[in-house]
Amino acid sequence: MKKRISLIVSMILVLSIALSGCGFGGNKEGKTIRTNNSSEPGSLDPALAQGTHDSWVIDHVFEGLMKNSETGEIVPGMAKEYKMADDNVTYTFTLRDDAKWSNGDPVTAQDFEFSWKRALDPETAAYYAYQFFYIKNGEAYNSGKAKVEDVGVKALDDKTLQVVLEQPAPFFIELTAFYALFPVNQKVVTENPEWANDAATFVSNGPFKMTNWEHKTNITINKNENYYDAAKVKLDSISFDMIEDENTAWQKYEGNEYDILLPIPQAVVGQLKSQGSKDLVIGADLATYYYNFNGDTKPFNNKKVRHALSAAINRDTIVEKVAQGGQLPAGGIVPFGIPDEEGKDFREVMGTLIKEDAANAKAMLEEGLAEEGMTIADMNKFAILYNTQEGHKKIAQAIQEMWRNTLGIEVQIENVEFQVKLDREKAGDYAISRAGWVGDYVDPMTFMDLFVTDGPYNDSNFSNGQYDGLIKTAKSTADQKVRFDAMRQAEKILMEELPVMPIYHYTQPYAQKAHLTGVYKPANRYPVMIYADIVK
Repeated sequence: MKKRISLIVSMILVLSIALSGCGFGGNKEGKTIRTNNSSEPGSLDPALAQGTHDSWVIDHVFEGLMKNSETGEIVPGMAKEYKMADDNVTYTFTLRDDAKWSNGDPVTAQDFEFSWKRALDPETAAYYAYQFFYIKNGEAYNSGKAKVEDVGVKALDDKTLQVVLEQPAPFFIELTAFYALFPVNQKVVTENPEWANDAATFVSNGPFKMTNWEHKTNITINKNENYYDAAKVKLDSISFDMIEDENTAWQKYEGNEYDILLPIPQAVVGQLKSQGSKDLVIGADLATYYYNFNGDTKPFNNKKVRHALSAAINRDTIVEKVAQGGQLPAGGIVPFGIPDEEGKDFREVMGTLIKEDAANAKAMLEEGLAEEGMTIADMNKFAILYNTQEGHKKIAQAIQEMWRNTLGIEVQIENVEFQVKLDREKAGDYAISRAGWVGDYVDPMTFMDLFVTDGPYNDSNFSNGQYDGLIKTAKSTADQKVRFDAMRQAEKILMEELPVMPIYHYTQPYAQKAHLTGVYKPANRYPVMIYADIVK
């Protein structure tokens, strides 16, 4: 009798597993969005992350004091409210009573204080430490000139966080929605410095929690039942593969193995546009695509050489014939979509600061090379470094051909994994490298302060005292006219010196199946799937 009961129970269990395996719409994981993250994250610790291969996952498993809403507004996240004092530099945030970590711990103001001071600690070596320099004594502490207790971040109690800035920063509230300012669990991080490297020890506070990390293959995140807004989260999970080859990823999308995909091959973007495909979404993007010149390597230390290389490319051809995603030829480093102090578009008002002059580019190159004791033939030993994606390859090939035809040089092209590219740029191990920047917040400063002397993302090693002074001025005043005048002057200097070569201002084309709903795209983020649903 016991054996019979055991057999019946086993059959029921098997049947139950089989039925649950069918899931929603035939997907064995239930309501699961399947997509591709392109490459292995460098880190999923908010303090150490530095690229979209990190942030797309982080934006779904963590949440800051504020967050991006479905309608594009900055709304309360972990903080249910905030108040700014009359001095315009003191903020008091009140956290939600129901804010919890994925392990059930309450999210506290102490977690935020710990996290922000940890990001500022020079021992942490956070790439985005400079985004905390708006906080009183933040930069001083990071440079060893102040103590940690001097930093203007303090937990007044478990649910009250006080932040004091150095000077008024109109975009500070928006900045708190940026992933570098997301909190980490103080207890977890203190007890296990390797917490962020494995799904089993990963603790987060967002709408999803990590359940699997098969390195260089897949990350899976599941709905976090401890999230205060879990009732609105319809998905069971999101699965991120890590396939670097765009064509392979696109084949999986075509084969219905992915529900949403970006990037997609540039040739495919053109095909989908011509077909009027409903799968194609041309998302807004607050971003600029550019090339770094290694200013510590001859002849790229020579301004005439840099200008010649920039003048010899045709940006209209690149966006119309190669990129094909509705991008706009770059007019400077700051993209379209950022209002100035009068509400006008900063880029439109500034106009195009980049000069294309194919007729005179070769003579300018030869003159600059001669000043460095070099010849045209010496350029052939250099390469364009780019991370492995078909789109980056095609742009590099197009620029390689333009330089060959206009300048008579034969530069090479070299592809590496994204994280390898980032590491080599930081080490100065390149001549020319593909780069791009997505704004952390909607203000020109998110692009302008990249290029201050010794800036962590200043991979060209540009240094100009006048430029640094203008950025300092713009960061030291609440007067919007003074701020924007300083940033306008600074961009003119940057485009005159040209340590980087802006190519185009992004859009973000991506493919999305009709059965996937509720995805929204902030201007400076990858598509957000937090409140998405699968309807079949």
